[in-house]
Amino acid sequence: RTMTTLRIETELGTINLRLRPDAAPRTVHHIRHAVDLGLYDSCCFYRSDFVIQCGLHGTNRSHPLGNLPINETSSGTIIGNTRGTASVAHFDVPDNGSTEFFINLQANQHLDTVYGGYCVFAQVERPESFEVVDAIAAAIPQGTKPRILKMSVV
Repeated sequence: RTMTTLRIETELGTINLRLRPDAAPRTVHHIRHAVDLGLYDSCCFYRSDFVIQCGLHGTNRSHPLGNLPINETSSGTIIGNTRGTASVAHFDVPDNGSTEFFINLQANQHLDTVYGGYCVFAQVERPESFEVVDAIAAAIPQGTKPRILKMSVV
C-alpha cells in the first residue's frame, strides 16, 4: 500500500494531508524523514495570519539532512498555494527550506512566485480537517499555541 497521508494529531483534533510526491518528490521525502524521526511530535503551531505554521522553530531539534537542496516550486506538477495546501516555509532565499511548513488559510497566489515561490507538498484531504485547521487559526491569536501530539505517515 502506498503511504500518502500525513496525519497530524493535535490538541484540537486531527488534520489529514494528502502528500503530493508528483509535485514535490524531494520535499515529500524530506518531510516524511522528519516525521519518521518524530521531530514534529510535541511541536506547536505558532503562526496564524493568512496561514497556520508549525515546525521545529523554538525547539532544540534540527533535521539531520539539513535544508532542502532545491525549492521544487517550478518543477513537477505545479500546485498553487490555495486554501488547504501545505507548503515549505523559507526565508527570502528560495533554497533554504527545511522543517517549517504552513497550511494556507486562503488562496495566497503571491506565494507561488515571491522569493522563488513556496513549494506545495500536500493538501488537506477531508472536510473535518478544515475544521481543525480553522480551530488552530482561531486559537493562536488568543495566545494558545496548539501542540502536535503525534505526526505520522499512513
